[in-house]
Amino acid sequence: MHKSNIIIRDISWLSFNGRVLQEAADETVPLRERIRFLGIFSNNLDEFFRVRVGTLKRMIQLGAKASNMRLEAAPDKILEKINAKVIEQQNEFNRIWNEILRELKKENICIVNEKQLNREQQKFVVSYFNDEVRSNIIPLMIESIQGFPILNDKSIYLACKLSKKDNSIPQKFALVSVPVTRLPRFNILPSTAQGQYIILL
Repeated sequence: MHKSNIIIRDISWLSFNGRVLQEAADETVPLRERIRFLGIFSNNLDEFFRVRVGTLKRMIQLGAKASNMRLEAAPDKILEKINAKVIEQQNEFNRIWNEILRELKKENICIVNEKQLNREQQKFVVSYFNDEVRSNIIPLMIESIQGFPILNDKSIYLACKLSKKDNSIPQKFALVSVPVTRLPRFNILPSTAQGQYIILL
């Protein structure tokens, strides 16, 4: 069989996961289920990167050949195709998510960020951070690429840029592990007459 006719297993798997994304895109599916499908898609993709992409990167580092590893193509070529497919799917994911946000807003449910809070909500978030979040986070300082900290599997990290307003110290960078296993991922804010507001941890 000609190599151009060979279906790469990893691309086939990504296409299969794309069917979950199609369910999330279906406007006849209830909003709650559409959000659930997005979560399933993301979890599947995380697992794929941990296992398959991690394996391919190790093969590239070791200089492994496709014929020796029973691969359909060279590891670096497969990785290129994976990246292209994932970018395509992530663009679709973002489109669907933004569409869902608009539909939720019609139901008076708004998912907001820290820049969209009113004064009462800002006070709530600061209080929640001090009471619940602060004790559950430890910043990991990044001094150099060589000294990059070892990251825990299945964790969500927030990249932070640290600086002072007067620039009296050099800018630094850090990672903060978001404590999603100990605290809710979605947090309900004080509501208003306009509806219910939710912010992500």
